[in-house]
Amino acid sequence: MPKVKSFRKTPDLPKLEEEVQKFWEENKIFEKSVEQRSADNSFVFYDGPPFATGLPHYGHILASTMKDVMPRFHSMLGKRVERVWGWDCHGLPLENLVEKELEIDAKTEIEELGVAKFNETCRTKVLRYRDEWKKIIRRLGRWVDMDNDYKTMDRSYMETVWWVFKQLWDQDLVYHGYKPMHICPRCGTPLSNFEVNLGYQEIKDLSVTVKFKLKSGQKLSYTANDDKEKELSTADVSVNLLVWTTTPWTLPGNCLLAVNPQEDYVLVKDDESDEYYVLGEKRLAAVIDVSEKCYQKLGRVKSASLLNKKYQPLFPYFKETKNAFHVAQADFVTTEDGTGLVHIAPGFGEDDFYLGQKENVELVQHVNAEGKFTAEVKEFVGLKVKPKGDPKQTDKKVVAWLEEKGSIFKQEVISHTYPYCWRCDTPLLNYATDSWFVNVTKFKDELVKNNKDINWVPDHMKEGRFGHWLEGVKDWAVSRNRYWGAPLPVWESEDGDRICLGSAEELEELSGEKVSDLHKHHVDEIVIKKDGKEYRRVSQVFDCWFESGSMPYAQHHYPFKDKEQFEHRFPADFIAEGEDQTRGWFYTLHVLATALSLKGKESSLPVEKCTSSFKNVVVTGIILARDGKKMSKRLKNYPDPVEVIDEFGADSLRLYLMQSPVVKGETLRFNKRKVSQMRRRVFLIWWNMISFYKLFANQDHDVQEKPEEVNNLLDQWLLSRLNSLTRDVTQAMKSYDLTKATRPLIEFVNEFSTWYLRLSRERLKADHNQQVSHVFGYTLYQLAKLYAPFTPFFAELVHHNLVDENSSIHLLDWPEADTELIDEELEHEMEVIEKVVEKGRGLRRDKQVKLRHPLASLEVSLTQPLQHQKEFENLVKNELNVKKVMWKQDLDELEVDYDFVLTVELKTEAKAKDLIRKIQDLRRKALLKINDQVVVELPDWPHEWQQEIESKTNTTLKKGEKLKLVA
Repeated sequence: MPKVKSFRKTPDLPKLEEEVQKFWEENKIFEKSVEQRSADNSFVFYDGPPFATGLPHYGHILASTMKDVMPRFHSMLGKRVERVWGWDCHGLPLENLVEKELEIDAKTEIEELGVAKFNETCRTKVLRYRDEWKKIIRRLGRWVDMDNDYKTMDRSYMETVWWVFKQLWDQDLVYHGYKPMHICPRCGTPLSNFEVNLGYQEIKDLSVTVKFKLKSGQKLSYTANDDKEKELSTADVSVNLLVWTTTPWTLPGNCLLAVNPQEDYVLVKDDESDEYYVLGEKRLAAVIDVSEKCYQKLGRVKSASLLNKKYQPLFPYFKETKNAFHVAQADFVTTEDGTGLVHIAPGFGEDDFYLGQKENVELVQHVNAEGKFTAEVKEFVGLKVKPKGDPKQTDKKVVAWLEEKGSIFKQEVISHTYPYCWRCDTPLLNYATDSWFVNVTKFKDELVKNNKDINWVPDHMKEGRFGHWLEGVKDWAVSRNRYWGAPLPVWESEDGDRICLGSAEELEELSGEKVSDLHKHHVDEIVIKKDGKEYRRVSQVFDCWFESGSMPYAQHHYPFKDKEQFEHRFPADFIAEGEDQTRGWFYTLHVLATALSLKGKESSLPVEKCTSSFKNVVVTGIILARDGKKMSKRLKNYPDPVEVIDEFGADSLRLYLMQSPVVKGETLRFNKRKVSQMRRRVFLIWWNMISFYKLFANQDHDVQEKPEEVNNLLDQWLLSRLNSLTRDVTQAMKSYDLTKATRPLIEFVNEFSTWYLRLSRERLKADHNQQVSHVFGYTLYQLAKLYAPFTPFFAELVHHNLVDENSSIHLLDWPEADTELIDEELEHEMEVIEKVVEKGRGLRRDKQVKLRHPLASLEVSLTQPLQHQKEFENLVKNELNVKKVMWKQDLDELEVDYDFVLTVELKTEAKAKDLIRKIQDLRRKALLKINDQVVVELPDWPHEWQQEIESKTNTTLKKGEKLKLVA
């Protein structure tokens, strides 16, 4: 790109960035940055593949910026950083989108349409927004190969997924089981435990306390209030066990009641109804107000007295269920809420399921996988138990039916969290179903151990969110009862014998058929005949998280090709995503790598020991709208990212995000005004510094070459600051601490301009300005190198205008800090002087004495002596406009004080300084150039200051009626 003709105009940064982008593309700078580095010295970066079913949002822009910053930095460190884009093509997001377009409301309608037609429709919709993604990733300045992208629907990728599963199968880490799991009735498939955690919402639900009547002919023992042991016969009175639930829809499937063996219960009589109630002693006050006259507490009931008591089913539908309708004991029953007794529906809920198994109760499932009551539940058949629009709708009908039967003790509406499908926002059901599992609990210890070797940013994620998740890890359900996904490579015979395949070649050899596509509608037609038996594929497809967790291997079609190169690509040096991925992609990457490398050298991977798949991970927080709410297209509560880039430039947005707390796992309220501030605070100030350099500096020196024999204290200080900045930014970047790297860079631009350049302006304008010019230009350019990973466009702009418009700053090496130039003492003392100046200005403001008006002296009280005190004296004099500086030693705190007495000479000088300012204002309004010589008429001026006034303003003073420019 051509050099900027004039830096005196305010820059159009977005336009300039487009010119830089064009230069990169025409000269293949990204490709050169990769190719110039050796493959034996790689920095490996894994990119979590996004879906192309929607447009990129700020979360994607945040992640993409980080995924560009770190590779650029390590590329400048001399590493080869290959970056290939990937697309997540399978799974429910796309299926849901296609269902809407085809107006499909239920899973059964897909099968009526035909799986082949449905899947092929999915294939055509996968990359609908690919071009829009390419545009914004390009405009953001991210370097990544999007032309040779991999896709999870590619045959090569899917084949590696099969290979990964086969390795787990061979290690006996896969099993098919029947377990309680959360299912989405809308999608008709189970969700893994970490997917469930992605979708909890705070909702209002109907809660009820239900009366379960003990069957007649039983004896209930209790200890009366007078400590006498008594018995109550259920043949004579009505005894009800009070049970609380927030899921009334599960009550038709009730088979057991549970009590805690360690808790005591109480017997209460209702004198008005002559009914008796049993509930937990600790819950009595919360459930029944015994101060009311109608209630009387009769005594205490031991948990053992309730054990095996039989009760009448609430509903008639499953009353013949074997071994059902009695009281059991369970440790999971608590007295923190409810009544101290729990209703058990073994078909729904993990605790319920396993207690039902323990009590040998026949499994009852009164709700089908679509979330509807089955035909046995006659009064409610076909109703959705948790309708998406109104989750309480069916609960109300169930409760109304029970109330009519006299089975409701009380009801109320409560607020609590409930899991929703993170894909389609439908309330989930905890449903006993079958799935294929990875036995993660079998190698939990290795997962925990490998996590200790990972560098997490922020570091609390390691032992916190991620570490806690690993400690409570459960087996991973990796199959889905869906269609558009990589099919499980398991073929099964009628007698239950199974074959697991690890490649398409194996399938071809065993079936004798050519396999060109591995999707469900193709491979389901393939039958394997072996040893006189026919094997057909099991129906499920993989959870798309299994596919994305296989990405380190599948993107390279490992181990089917390029095995030698893979050793340079595993494990990754760096990954980055949002906090939600601690239970998503980060987790699946960690699980699969650990499982595949369990055997160390003898494993399927080129590793020495069991390992994770990544060494360093940056976890981002959430970007919210400015009002703190979730960003919503419907509410239009956030600015379009493309419009923000078009207004302020990609660099401004990138730097704003990288310096924010969101890159350390915290929440960011996006503020467009702060992007504008970043443009002004950094790039406009930097632009103006370049303008000053171009206008006044001696440009005979090579800004790439370090200045030698620098003897000016201010120049020495700037070079020290530059090198300590280089050292600190390098350390922060190597630690993956982006805020620690960016914030000092931003502060330095301000310090560079408002301190160094302001104090050096006259030296730069002077005739003999070689040293200051060299230091100034060198710092401008070295700063661009430090900014290059973060703000690649502006850094390139600096390079083109200070060095060479035909080469790129991004092909250069990262600058090394010259420790010999770092003077910590000088930097510290300069900070003291800056505080002296700041306090001096503040004191003038308080006393309403203008800074351009000279004062006789300033007294400075220091906490400790300054080594460079004498050299700083002129600086303080000039900055605070005093004739003399007096230094004092005061061990308490830094203080300053002026002599505010004005002599005739000081008043005259003040008058001259005011006149200089007024004349300069006239010159600016007249749009005069610096070298334009003019005449100024005015009635009076301090004649002893005439030469100074004329020199400073490039004018000739002439007597006149009023102040004005005349020529």
